[in-house]
Amino acid sequence: MTCFSFLFGRRIDTPQQFGVVEEDLSHVQNVKCYSYKELRNATEDFSTANKVGEGGFGSVYKGRLKHGEIAAIKVLSAESRQGVSEFLAEIKTMSEIEHENLVKLYGCCAEGNHRILVYNYLENNSLAQTLLGGGHSHINNIQFSWKTRTRICIGVARGLAFLHDEVKPCIVHRDIKASNILLDKDLTPKISDFGLARLIPDHMTHVSTRVAGTLGYLAPEYAIRGQLTRKADLYSFGVLLVEIVCGRNNTNTRLPVAEQYLLERAWDLYERRELVALVDTALDGDFDAEEACRFLKIGLLCTQDNPKLRPSMSTVVRMLTGQKDLDERKITKPGLISDFMDLKVRAPSNTKASATTSFNAFSGSEMLDSSILSSENSSTATPTTLTGFYGRSI
Repeated sequence: MTCFSFLFGRRIDTPQQFGVVEEDLSHVQNVKCYSYKELRNATEDFSTANKVGEGGFGSVYKGRLKHGEIAAIKVLSAESRQGVSEFLAEIKTMSEIEHENLVKLYGCCAEGNHRILVYNYLENNSLAQTLLGGGHSHINNIQFSWKTRTRICIGVARGLAFLHDEVKPCIVHRDIKASNILLDKDLTPKISDFGLARLIPDHMTHVSTRVAGTLGYLAPEYAIRGQLTRKADLYSFGVLLVEIVCGRNNTNTRLPVAEQYLLERAWDLYERRELVALVDTALDGDFDAEEACRFLKIGLLCTQDNPKLRPSMSTVVRMLTGQKDLDERKITKPGLISDFMDLKVRAPSNTKASATTSFNAFSGSEMLDSSILSSENSSTATPTTLTGFYGRSI
């Protein structure tokens, strides 16, 4: 899979747009505005020694704020994939919500040409870097036991259930993936990077929008038709759930053809009743086989080709925690990458938002374009090519 950015022109923000940022931020509650000087001092002039990540959006630095808080300071580059509207979206979304499994926004800087987001610093980076990045079960001495993995899966599910069911109107994240799941010192997962998030009012079944997200995690109906519902996040979560259990990226073209695409492999083994063979060998047999297979089956439920058959996130939480039984009779074939790989050729570059998308909680105009699409988990996916909130490790 390849990045779609060559099909779509990348937006370049103008000075006038930055003026719009400052004006819009004046109406946002609960957001601290930092001066550029303050953040420059916090990071020792954005020194390379304090850089903890880098990606298509720019760089992330570890910094100490005036009152001693350690923060993750996300500096968006002038050519960032995250434009002005996404910058505002992330601020406005995160300023109004708080949950144990979501990153906490401290504030931002929109001084002159600078676009900077300030978050709480999370010591153990992202799942992409730690669990999946090196192809091992531990990096930086982090031990991903089966118990730890179950806690991470349940934590992410609870964070998404909060966004979908408790926030009104509901928030659809649109970019759930391993690099956007950060881990604190206790390995509690935090969903990050809300630049692509959209709100869906209760009276609407879906919104039609330009496609944005990461190939491999994109729900087929959203990737092809641009129809966004909560079920798009369900699909992405299902892929992530299978990745966590298996300890590998959803796509790896270095493997034999039959094993390159994780969901296809999972479906094949499910039909042969051999799902347990998919569990990460790094666990060395130290896991609950019945529970691991149940988690994989829940992943298959979440990734079914028909979005109407996917459960809600609150139902997923109950199934993961054992409060609700899983009905295997409801599992049907997942939407597979191979079924819509020709999307590269017929990408919906001319997809226009319908009248239903006139509702946009973040701005009055269409927020995204398909140049946001990326192919994160490719055959060359390593700790130095993964992007997300922290981007790649330094």
